[in-house]
Amino acid sequence: MMWNWLVSVLAGGTTAVLYDGHPMHPDPATLLDVVDTEGLTLLGVSARYLSGLRKSGVRPGRTHALKSLRTICSTGSPLGGDEFDFVYHEIKSDVHLASISGGTDLCACFVGGGPTRPVWRGEIQGPALGMDVDVVDEGGASLRHWPGVQGELVCNTPFPSMPLGFFGDDDGRRYGATYFERFEGRWAHGDFAAWTEHGGMVISGRSDATLNPGGVRIGTAELYRVVEHFPDVLESLAFGQSFAGDTRIVLLVRRASGAELTDALAEDIKQRLRTECSPRHVPAVICAVTELPRTRSGKLAELAVADAVAGRPIRNTDGLENPEVLAAIAGLDALTR
Repeated sequence: MMWNWLVSVLAGGTTAVLYDGHPMHPDPATLLDVVDTEGLTLLGVSARYLSGLRKSGVRPGRTHALKSLRTICSTGSPLGGDEFDFVYHEIKSDVHLASISGGTDLCACFVGGGPTRPVWRGEIQGPALGMDVDVVDEGGASLRHWPGVQGELVCNTPFPSMPLGFFGDDDGRRYGATYFERFEGRWAHGDFAAWTEHGGMVISGRSDATLNPGGVRIGTAELYRVVEHFPDVLESLAFGQSFAGDTRIVLLVRRASGAELTDALAEDIKQRLRTECSPRHVPAVICAVTELPRTRSGKLAELAVADAVAGRPIRNTDGLENPEVLAAIAGLDALTR
């Protein structure tokens, strides 16, 4: 989808600058060097990049001018409050931080940044132009007036870039089942979200990857926002595992260089989740791994891990960058007891 976006900006006379390679090679400040040397006004990055930059110890506001930079767009996964703090305290105080969320299938955003509205910590600012979005409960009732209550992200009416159908789906059944079967006549995008008191939105992950310990739905991003605050944890992945007649939460952590997953660190993680979230958010099992599976676009493959551990067929392995790590995860001793 970004190819289409980049081509479209050329129509407005904008110059597109692309960086081919790992964004932190040869050092974490590489993209910030590009901002200064090329005079970029908008920098598009992932939430994972901002998290990694924060943990790297780089303080861009002290080492880079960044005079031209007006907007930072973040996508790929939910952007946590710590990253909002990092951007405004350590990168640039007068930049527009736009956390955006949409989809490749619609080549657009359902919710995103708005230059005329304030930015609130940890929130996406609001619906994008032309998008009649809402958050609804299991029965399809709107949660617009219930800030903080999580439900399904939907779009109530057709939007400008809505795809007309799928190739090879001549009767439209697969297209209809994918988006409109859950809530008739409304596009259900598969995101677990909640309105905020400011009219913004917080997305807690994919609804098909939500955790259900004791029948309570929990978005994986709720755990990540807390766990990745620990300096010894580079990133984490949570999934639900059927165990002893219920679903338990398993947390995989990728450690920072030289760090160990000690009993004390595991207990600190559990305690913080219990305090900042709820007892339901506390994982039953925490395991250290050297690598986490992700899609070719860099997103964590939570469903693939859950399927591998449960012995189910892995969906869309061709879309994974490193499918070989799934076998190692599925073979972890801690997941059998």
